[in-house]
Amino acid sequence: MVFLISLLAAAVAFAVYISAKKRFSKSEATFAKAGFIVALLVAFLQIFTIVPAGAVGVVDFLGMVSENTLKPGVNFVNPLASVKEYSIKIQSIKETMTVPTKEGLSIQLDITLLYQINANDAAKIYKTISRNFEEDFLAPQFRSVVRGVTAKYDARALYTSEREQLSREMVGELSKQVASSGFIILKAPLRQIILPPGLTASIEDKLKAEQESQRMEFVLKKEAQEAERKRIEAKGIADFQDIVSKGISAPLLKWKGIEATEKLANSTNSKVIVIGSGKEGLPIILGNY
Repeated sequence: MVFLISLLAAAVAFAVYISAKKRFSKSEATFAKAGFIVALLVAFLQIFTIVPAGAVGVVDFLGMVSENTLKPGVNFVNPLASVKEYSIKIQSIKETMTVPTKEGLSIQLDITLLYQINANDAAKIYKTISRNFEEDFLAPQFRSVVRGVTAKYDARALYTSEREQLSREMVGELSKQVASSGFIILKAPLRQIILPPGLTASIEDKLKAEQESQRMEFVLKKEAQEAERKRIEAKGIADFQDIVSKGISAPLLKWKGIEATEKLANSTNSKVIVIGSGKEGLPIILGNY
């Protein structure tokens, strides 16, 4: 439309310029000429379009939509076509909703959906979904999936580490439903969970009891391991003593006594050695050491 208006303006300015050269002053003719040049320049610029970074352009020429999307930067297009821009940056939808649980309770949930548009499917989205696709398409699908997934879990799951598993299940389920439409689902973090009065305290008490049970189980396991260590240690000592006692004999002890006597006899300390004393005939050694 701008292109046609610019061409029309250029034609009018050119006609005025020709007429002004014949019937009006030189300054009026120059003014008409400048108008013609400006209008012609505006019409020429309509041949190019600039797509900003983080977006793609969908070309619509009189109702015929091109499957090839325009990339960020300067693009050459039919001046009679219109270009619709679609952001391919990460976008978010924030929802606050009341959802059911497996027990039949109703809880309030604050949740965010992070998604992107698939650049190659922007033309499909333009042709099949309204421009307000968040409110008309994604948000209703998201609400339905969230309610369907939370109905499979107890309220306790939303209050514990299982919420991460619940979030991943939401992303997987929603991806199945909207991926063919050109949307990429990234995450669905749960911002806040508001449980019915009294339920929070009972869940916390139950979690404390479970944690105490786990702690006692750990203590008992540790004590059992320590008892096993002591049993193995005692058995090792008993085995050592048994081996040593079997290896010690009277002749061995007598021989060790003789060796000790020889070492003392050869030392420089003062001593008196009485030979042949004692039950085994070992010497008695008296002296200053």
